[in-house]
Amino acid sequence: MIDHITIEVGDLEKSKLFYERAFAPLNYRLSFGKEGVFWAFDVGNGCLFEIQRTGETPPLTHLHVAFRVGSKAEVDAFHGAALEAGAKDNGAPGLRPDYAENYYACFVLDPDGYNIEAMINEASVQPPR
Repeated sequence: MIDHITIEVGDLEKSKLFYERAFAPLNYRLSFGKEGVFWAFDVGNGCLFEIQRTGETPPLTHLHVAFRVGSKAEVDAFHGAALEAGAKDNGAPGLRPDYAENYYACFVLDPDGYNIEAMINEASVQPPR
């Protein structure tokens, strides 16, 4: 399942206003963000659609897709399989407490350089030993 997608936009404030109005009939609402950097819209089922300003440098890319998986082991397996398939590492599997207390994820750059993430955000995730 896709957890969130982030796209790069040319004018962050203009795009924020556009999506607030366009999403209103769908009951999608602005959830959180950081002025001048990015905005996240809640599109239901815990999923997000995010916009970010242009000109960011790696690890950010023009397009980011995060897949919600069922376990830490699946995050680890995805990372390994993606690297074997030719991806470049953009963040090894591990806890990301700056995102959320139990957020465990990895990041790879696909053949076109897009940032692809596998993640889980559940209280059952334990730190690696």
